[in-house]
This record gives sequence, C-alpha cells and structure tokens, in this order.
Amino acid sequence: MLPWRRLLRPLAVLTLAAAALVAPTGGAQAASGPSSGWNDWSCKPSAAHPRPVVLVHGTFGNSVDNWLGFAPYLVHRGYCVYSLDYGQLPGVPFFNGLGPIDKSAAQLDTFVDRVLVSTGAAKADLVGHSQGGMMPRYYLKFLGGGAKVNALVGLAPDNHGTTLSGLTKLLPYFPGAEDLISTATPGLADQIAGSAFQNKLNAGGDTVPGVKYTVIATRYDEVVTPYRTQFLDGPDVRNVLLQDLCPLDISEHVTIGLTDRIAWHEALNALDPAHAERTTCASVFD
Repeated sequence: MLPWRRLLRPLAVLTLAAAALVAPTGGAQAASGPSSGWNDWSCKPSAAHPRPVVLVHGTFGNSVDNWLGFAPYLVHRGYCVYSLDYGQLPGVPFFNGLGPIDKSAAQLDTFVDRVLVSTGAAKADLVGHSQGGMMPRYYLKFLGGGAKVNALVGLAPDNHGTTLSGLTKLLPYFPGAEDLISTATPGLADQIAGSAFQNKLNAGGDTVPGVKYTVIATRYDEVVTPYRTQFLDGPDVRNVLLQDLCPLDISEHVTIGLTDRIAWHEALNALDPAHAERTTCASVFD
C-alpha cells in the first residue's frame, strides 16, 4: 500500500485536517502546468527590478496553483518571476511539499542557481507561502543560500513550527501516529512545533547576515498557530500583522497567499523598499 493511502487510517486524521486547511483550490490546473507570464527563461531583469523573484509554494501546493494571482501581479509590475515544485512524494501528483524539508531546501538551491544563471543576476529575492516561507531559511542557513539571496518574504510562514490549532497535541493519544506521519509525510512531521527539524532550524538564531527578512501574518491564521510564532527575531527583520495595515482584512492562512492584494502590496514593498508605498485597506485596488 502506498504511504499516502495509509494516511486514510484513523490515526492520520491530523494529516487530513491539515490537507483540507492548506491545499490550494484548482488542483486540476497543475495537470497542464503552464504559467502565464512567469517561468519565462528568456526574461532579463530590468534596472528598475534587477533581481529575479522565486516563488516557493506551501504544503500541498504546487508551482502553478499557489501563484495564479500573485505571479501575474509581479509580472505586470516588471519582475522576472519563477516558481518551482518541491517536496514531491512518489505516486502523489499535484500535492507537493510533503517530502523531508532539508531535501526540499536542496531542490530550492538547485532551482535558484538555475534562475541566476539564466537571468545573469547576482542574487534573487524569494517569496514563500506557509512552508514556502519557512523552508528557504534552511537553504539560507545550511546550504549557502545566504550568499545568493537578497530578501526572503514569508506569507504566513511556519517559522517556528505549528500546533495546527492544537491538533498536534492529540498525537500522543494515538499510538504510532507520530511515526506514521514521519514515515509517510516527513514534510508534515518537520513542521510540527518542537520537531527535530524545527529545533535545528532555529538553533543559534533565526536569521543569517546579509539577508533582509519580511514576515506577513494574519491574526486569523488557523493553520500556523499561534500566529505570532511566525515572526522572526534578528537584524534586518520586519514582522507585519495584516490587521495593523488594514483592520478590515479577514484573510486566513490560505487566502493570504492566494488572493489577498493587501498582503501582496506589502510583499511588493519588501521587494522594492526604495519605492515602497504605504499599505492600507485601499491597497486592494492597486
């Protein structure tokens, strides 16, 4: 029996709950895999936007569905934009980000190198949603990515793991559940608060020198909880709560990455701080 089918067992309720919460809609889009205006390997960065932007999807996401809104938003503003698939499991199409996160970071390393060679740029900027905002920190810290990246922007990143609204606390009551999740979907196990991966990632500090970090969180996040654990400590860090920019913004974990133009506007400011414009509720119209 394939590992992903074993998750249908009662012990894997936690995993299925996570899937329901974080999987982007429109999975069929990834079957054909085209992207409009991004992943254009002939693109050359302009003087106004000299660094390519690499988009890193979240758990259960993929390089197309996660970015159907934000990638064109950046392309329209003159950026060279690229997205990758990572963390694939054998026999599981479309839903990525499930493999060991250190291996996923190595995939990001290879992809960023390809982007830099193609564009001729010295450094890239990274924007990630959920796991995609946290996983690159492993690349920056342990795989030499700090020398190749100017900025990392995380949309609802699980920088210090998650309790998944308290569901992870139920695992000890199901004998074998933790081992099952670790074996079948190690990328999920790595994201649990207090995991060995999280302890390694955050030991010795959250950041590396030379990289600018921006975290954009929402108080209504039901997946990465408590939401303040998303925030980073260290130099060159900006932690942003969406509701401080627009009290009317009710985006939760999925929509902050898929549809929230207020979050996108603030991410744009992080990519081009020299031309940043104040983010407000009216930014939804920009």
